Amino acid sequence: MTSPLFKPLQLGAISLSHRVVMAPLTRMRAGAPENVPTELSVEYYRQRASTGGLIISEASQVSPTGQGYPTTPGIHSAAQVAAWKKVVEQVHGRGGKIILQLWHVGRVSHSSLQPGGVLPVAPSAVAVAGTVFTAEWKQVSYEVPRALETAEIPGVIEDYRKGAQNALLAGFDGVEVHGANGYLPDQFLQDRTNHRSDNYGGSIENRTRFLLEITDAAVSIWGAERVGVRLSPWGSYNDIGDSNPVSLFTYAIQELSTRGIAYLHLIEPRATAEQLGLNTASLPESAARLFRQAFKGPLIAAGGFGRESAAAAIEKGQADAVAFGRDFISNPDLPFRLMLGAELNRTIDQRSTAAEPRATPTIRHSKRRK
Repeated sequence: MTSPLFKPLQLGAISLSHRVVMAPLTRMRAGAPENVPTELSVEYYRQRASTGGLIISEASQVSPTGQGYPTTPGIHSAAQVAAWKKVVEQVHGRGGKIILQLWHVGRVSHSSLQPGGVLPVAPSAVAVAGTVFTAEWKQVSYEVPRALETAEIPGVIEDYRKGAQNALLAGFDGVEVHGANGYLPDQFLQDRTNHRSDNYGGSIENRTRFLLEITDAAVSIWGAERVGVRLSPWGSYNDIGDSNPVSLFTYAIQELSTRGIAYLHLIEPRATAEQLGLNTASLPESAARLFRQAFKGPLIAAGGFGRESAAAAIEKGQADAVAFGRDFISNPDLPFRLMLGAELNRTIDQRSTAAEPRATPTIRHSKRRK
């Protein structure tokens, strides 16, 4: 009997021959100072492409102010577009599909990474609790960001539109709006970080406005059938949180559903909680299951899945595809291995070889040394 992981799937206008998706994984390998994907990036994605399989690229900042970590790639310059085009050509050459993830980190940055050394921007002047890498790879405390003026927000939305346009020029198959993991759209969504009193703050409808407007900007370039959105309900990565996540994300997901986007990509609550060593007892077992009825299109689930649990999620109708992260790093041929039931190379945090092969596809950051 064929595993549900290896049945065809239609994500909007994108036809897939299997449902093993490569999650977006930040690698911090772009060439400085222009943050251009390198030949190493080309080979990395080529190795992980599979016939009829989908890769979601590492997050790529839509503007210089959207950068939050050293040497992450962008999608806002001609040089970046040209470099990404080489990646896309290699993935397409192996029969794969690849979507670019649009990124703005907001407050999750440092002034050394910002043009002119200014403070990072955010919905409100609330600092992240924790530390960040500077442009020189020094680990320091986060700074208090500058709250965006209402008049500045249309310019940020335009950056997303231009990023989507550049992704089209580079030949990608679509784009994914990164609305998860405590980055700028998530900062607007959640009330721990959004203390605004204008049309982008206060009510759930207002706090969702920014996410919907940047999604609409991407749709204006690609059409809804080639745009996806990633969210992380109950995610605590980058010191994010909300007082009423069920109401907030139900509303946001219903609004995204009305737009007819290609897919919704949900990170399971356990993913970031386990990664940060937090207690998962109070968290819902599955965000995909909880919000499944709110979104009428295809749903990709991510976070701690292995071969059996991924197949079960699809079989039960909780998800239409599953995104894998760390296992794709250690197993470039992951879809083939899953199809054969072959042993997987272990990731560094998989201490028990008896455990089910798993992958937590939240954003992962390489620990590099100078």
